[in-house]
Amino acid sequence: MNAQTANTEPPQADSESSIKYPQFQFKGLFQARYLESFGDNVDVMGLHHSTGDVTQSSFDIKRMRVGLNTKLSEAAEVVILVNLADFKSDTKGKVLENAYAKYTFNKYIAVLGGQFRPAFGIEELVPVDIIKSFDFSNQYYEFGKNGWTSFQIGASATGNFDLGKIPVNYSVSVLNGNGKNQEKDNDNGKQYSSRLVFELSKKHKINLGLNGGIGKYAKEKVYALGADITSDFRLTDRFTFDLQIEYKQGTNHNLYFSLPVDSRTDDVADYQMRGIYFLPNLRYQIDYKKLTSLEVSCRYERFDPSYKIDSNLRQTYTPMISLEFGKNYTGRIEMGFEIDRFDRNIPDTTTYNDNLFIIQFQCRL
Repeated sequence: MNAQTANTEPPQADSESSIKYPQFQFKGLFQARYLESFGDNVDVMGLHHSTGDVTQSSFDIKRMRVGLNTKLSEAAEVVILVNLADFKSDTKGKVLENAYAKYTFNKYIAVLGGQFRPAFGIEELVPVDIIKSFDFSNQYYEFGKNGWTSFQIGASATGNFDLGKIPVNYSVSVLNGNGKNQEKDNDNGKQYSSRLVFELSKKHKINLGLNGGIGKYAKEKVYALGADITSDFRLTDRFTFDLQIEYKQGTNHNLYFSLPVDSRTDDVADYQMRGIYFLPNLRYQIDYKKLTSLEVSCRYERFDPSYKIDSNLRQTYTPMISLEFGKNYTGRIEMGFEIDRFDRNIPDTTTYNDNLFIIQFQCRL
């Protein structure tokens, strides 16, 4: 009887065949803020007002994101992400953020296509809810307007390989270069970008990134380049210190084509943007009841949207204290300032000195 029972048991399924597809993972992010501007006649959006009333304190919903990652098989997945907070203003070109499909052949190559954030620096690879500051840098958004960063439509290939004893991660992308949620490319030009990341130290998480891109926009040749380095040092059992440094430079064709023809030069290459930022962050592991950690950071950034012609350097200081609740920033309370200083103030624009106080509450799924 024992022998018969043993023979009639179903065969043991292997681990791969026992996995059921599709698999769904829901994600979400809520960020709410209280803002107060201490600038002279500057509102909470950074806009200077030479006349009239100025709104210098306000509550705001910065982001309300909902996302879905669907694994169709071991190799294939589809990702979507929307920001419902964009409905509070004109939704043209907004709301839908990620919308792409990815297929992984092996560790050496994976391909994806759709709308995504192309790898072109540190910030493009880090979600906004786990960065060490209130928001991305000024250079991130300006390079996004020029088609290199933020959410773009196109295709990309990524992978990993070893260069001797140094692990290397690579990414190459081809993009329309005219932003997210566009019906089609607005010209026949495409922008080609690449990124290499060298893992110099696994212990201290020292990574060196190199970025480069070329392309055409409205029949004009454009380019971008950059370099960055990250590190993470464990000082004691509870203290860690991490540092990000990133430099970018490129053609500001977005600025060039926004100017009246008679007020700009004939060569788009005359309009060059460049920026660098330093972001040190000190983390103290608390693990007391629901409070996980305390973090203190201060990003310093220098960015000039046109350093060759009509230069106006912008320096931004962002000191911040953050309390983390739960793991991986499930809950987070941040408090600090965004302090902007320009070489030249331009009245009735956002190019004006400002001191913005921020309290931000965050929950993520």
